[in-house]
Parts: sequence; C-alpha cells; structure tokens
Amino acid sequence: MMKISKSERIFRVINCIFMIALMFITIYPLYYVAVASVSNSAELMSHTGFLYKPQGFDFGAYKIVLRNKNIISGFINTTILMVSRVSLAMVLTILGAYVVSRKNAMLAPIFMVIIVITMFFNGGMIPTYLNVRSLGLEDTMGALVLPSAINAFNLIILRNAFAAVPDELEEAAAIDGAGRIRMLCMIMLPLVIPTLMVVLLYYAVEVWNSWFEAMLYVRKKSLYPLQLVLREVLINNNATGMGSGGSGDSETMSETVQYAVMMVATLPILLVYPFLQRYFVNGMMIGAVKG
Repeated sequence: MMKISKSERIFRVINCIFMIALMFITIYPLYYVAVASVSNSAELMSHTGFLYKPQGFDFGAYKIVLRNKNIISGFINTTILMVSRVSLAMVLTILGAYVVSRKNAMLAPIFMVIIVITMFFNGGMIPTYLNVRSLGLEDTMGALVLPSAINAFNLIILRNAFAAVPDELEEAAAIDGAGRIRMLCMIMLPLVIPTLMVVLLYYAVEVWNSWFEAMLYVRKKSLYPLQLVLREVLINNNATGMGSGGSGDSETMSETVQYAVMMVATLPILLVYPFLQRYFVNGMMIGAVKG
C-alpha cells in the first residue's frame, strides 16, 4: 500500500471537515423547513436558535394546506403544465437538436448561430407580453406553454450528444432503407438516453419552479400554478385566510402553514430527482465533449 504523507493526511482531514460543513449548510435549511412544518406554531414562534426537532408535534398546518382549494388547484395546474410543456419541449428539442447536429443538413450552421444568439438576446418582456395578448393566449394555459416551449441551452446539450454518435451507424441504417425518422427513433435516441434524462430533468425543474410567466399572463386564480400560490403565501403573507376555521386559528397557524406549503411545493421534485440522478453526470459529459 502507498504510504500517505503527513501533509496528505492533514489535507484529507481538512477536506472532510469542509465537506461535512458544506453538507450541513446545504441540508439544514430544508431540514429546518420540514421540522418547522410539523411543529406547534406557538412553540415554534417562541423557539430561538437551531431547530433540531419538532416543537410540539402537530400536523395541523398540513391539514390547513390540503384543505385549501388554491393549493389543490395550483398542484393540479402545475402537474398539467409540466406534462404538456415538458412533452412539447422534449419533442421540439429532440427534432431541433437532431437537425442541427447533422453535417449534411442544409443551413444547419446558420440555424445554430441563430439559436445561440437567442441565449443572449430576446425580444424583451413587453414585446413578448404584447405578442401573447395579440395571439389571444392571455389567461390561458397556452401562455405558459408556447412562449417558452424550448430552451436553447438544452437544445445545444442534446445537439452535442447527437453529434457524438458515429456517422457510420446512420450510414448503415440508410443502406438498410431506414428513413430519418426511423434513424432518430431507433438509433439516435437509445444512444443518448443519459443526455435525454438530463434535459428532461432540466425542463421539469424549470417548469415546476416557474411563477414569473404566470404572474404576467394569468389573472384567474383558478389557473395559478403552485409556485405562484406559494409566492402569495410567502411574500404577500396571505396564509391567514387559508384555514377553514376562525381567523384566530388561521393567524396562529400562519407560520407553520408557510413551511407546510414549502414542503408541499418541494417534495415532488425531490422524490423524482433520485431516479434521474444516475443519468446526470454521464449525460452532461456526453453532451459537453464534442462541439
């Protein structure tokens, strides 16, 4: 076995301490929110310092959240929005990335330059809003799906993954009589599954966390996504009206209700991430090697 020097041991100890401290800094805020959401509101308000365990175990905040129609409708709207927008985004990204990744595709370099330009410049918020309104998309789900249906950065990642696939595979498929659609579905997509999962995760997180577009284009509260409902609760301090009982009960629970709403909005994406995490590093490497 290789002998480890004293300086190497010191470095490893310092590195371990630093990583543990970094892990604590990263995990503690989420742990605090989780513990505070199941605490008694009065005891939580009187508590100071670090929070290690629930202060008077109480699920009252979650009962208030799950009874609130805005939270339920927001969750449903976000789920519908995620399925529709992510599906459309994946289809458009796959088709666009495949076209610009082909060396013999007409005007592919020009299209690539135009796509890169959109990463740095756009029409601006006001022209985009006027465009959405003129198309009759205001106060509809279409306003949250169509204007931002594709992300140029994700397209470039997937384009690089397609470009890394050997051309000989497509040539062999062409000899066997396969068309472009069949080549894409049967050859290219199975070879870039890790990158597809990364792009899918990027789109899913983007859609789940989005609220600004809904704030601009949607006026009906029945169409609010979950994150916009969460914004009202946290920033506008609108948790006092969430309970079904008297106003006094709601005001007492308002602190823990805010933490409960955070957990409801965060848990779904945290539960999905571990299933896609194994593709993450591999997919990013595939999409970043060849330009």
